[in-house]
Amino acid sequence: MASLRLQRVRELLKREIGEAIRREFHVSEAGLITVNDVDVAGDLKSATVFISILGNPDQQKRGFQLLNEHRVRLQGFIGRAVVLKYTPKLKFAFDDSIVRGNRVLQIIEELEKTTPADDIED
Repeated sequence: MASLRLQRVRELLKREIGEAIRREFHVSEAGLITVNDVDVAGDLKSATVFISILGNPDQQKRGFQLLNEHRVRLQGFIGRAVVLKYTPKLKFAFDDSIVRGNRVLQIIEELEKTTPADDIED
């Protein structure tokens, strides 16, 4: 289990990265970018940011591209907002857990529709 300090740093980075993305990228261009989680290395020198992007496929592609293009700039914002010995080098990764979760819910709904109520015994 991660230390309490590491958990606090993860949550702080998650909040600050989300705020920086919200300020810098317009929804119409990049889709709605959400920071789902941040995985920080033990030495705090690198962090993987798990994001999801709501929007059409072009917006998703453009949003991910913009994040990677402006990675250093976002690191600068984070460095000024979060006081750490090292500012973590950010790496963005697409998190499809929301899409997978929605698919599971859709399958469950389909199963409930196909199962007649009479087959369920009390």
